[in-house]
Amino acid sequence: MQRFHQTQTEPNKLPKTCSLILRFRSGFTKRCLMRRRMIFKFGLTVIVLVAVFMFYIIHQQADQNVQEREATEGNQIIQNQSLKPKELTKEEKLRLAEKEKRGRIWRDSIHLSLVVCGDRGNESITLIKSAILFTKSYIIIHIFAEEELHSALQYQLNSWPSPVRKKFEYHLYGIIYPDSNQEWKMLFKPCASQRLFIPSILTNVDSLLYVDTDILFLSPLEEIWFHFSRFNNTQLIALAPESEDRQTGWYNRFARHPYFGELGVNSGVMLMNLTRLRNSTWLPSIKNYYKEYKLKLTWGDQDLINVYFHFHPDELYVYPCEWNYRPDHCMYMSVCKGAERGGAYVLHGSRRAMHNDKQPAFKAVYLAFDAYSFQDEMKTSLLPQLLKNLEATAKTPCGTVRDVFSMRVAQFINHDVKNR
Repeated sequence: MQRFHQTQTEPNKLPKTCSLILRFRSGFTKRCLMRRRMIFKFGLTVIVLVAVFMFYIIHQQADQNVQEREATEGNQIIQNQSLKPKELTKEEKLRLAEKEKRGRIWRDSIHLSLVVCGDRGNESITLIKSAILFTKSYIIIHIFAEEELHSALQYQLNSWPSPVRKKFEYHLYGIIYPDSNQEWKMLFKPCASQRLFIPSILTNVDSLLYVDTDILFLSPLEEIWFHFSRFNNTQLIALAPESEDRQTGWYNRFARHPYFGELGVNSGVMLMNLTRLRNSTWLPSIKNYYKEYKLKLTWGDQDLINVYFHFHPDELYVYPCEWNYRPDHCMYMSVCKGAERGGAYVLHGSRRAMHNDKQPAFKAVYLAFDAYSFQDEMKTSLLPQLLKNLEATAKTPCGTVRDVFSMRVAQFINHDVKNR
């Protein structure tokens, strides 16, 4: 009975142990479940955070791409807008049109230049008158003059009739030499050497015709201007020979310095491509030649020009004597055959032949042009007076070839009247 009791009591202890075990296992299981939940929550949190971070990065990159694209598109729009011409006001359009018109006039006109010093004022006015009378193209005149002559020149030019004033414009400049060196001013005739420095002064002019003041045009400027079209790629300046006859030539007999060709050239009527001159060694070479030959110069700046073209002959275009007809061509005998055939295009009264009585034919032409009034008809006023004056010189050396002085004038006037 006792054993039975023991066996009966042992089974009663097992439930307690199992209960403890079960309780332990239950607690362990709960802790495991809690850990799993915590791990799950942590993992889920990490996944969410990673997802949020990735979403942020992707979104930022997308925003940046959008911003860059928008910036590029914005810049393109701004650039396109800047390329589009700004809408101009009516006044701005008028000013722009006037500026463009002015530019065309400046480019397409004939540019004429002269230097006026001393008592050459009236002579220069007559020169300009002769240019305007025969020329159809618009003329832009560049006058370099001593300051005290400016007001008189302006008064005379401004007093001409309005229809005449519409055919030209003029610009007055002072006498300008490099480094204010007045030695250049008295090199030969007063201020004549100014022509050497025109390329560096008129920097907005491409080409011009320079003439001495003792010049008269007997034909339209278009005709001498046409020689520019005959320049080759190296030629800068056009000049006529100084002499036609070796027996009477100056340079071949007396010059103590280098000169161009066999007989030299005369600088009184000079076509100048200023753009090419500015791109050449013209100015520094002229200054150097002056230092080297200054004590051997007789005709001043003309001698320097001859020295230059002696060393640069490929840069000179030579036109014949009828484009610079001077007393030398007829005072002993007629030596300018081109002028005999077709008349002189440009008359050059060198050595004051327009004012003294040494060669009356030159003075006769000058007096006819000087007396002519723009209100008068050239056919009934200028031409008859010119022929009358020349007839009075018939027995003088140059008077024997007086047709040279009137032929071009008569042809122009008669042709002009015929085509009206």
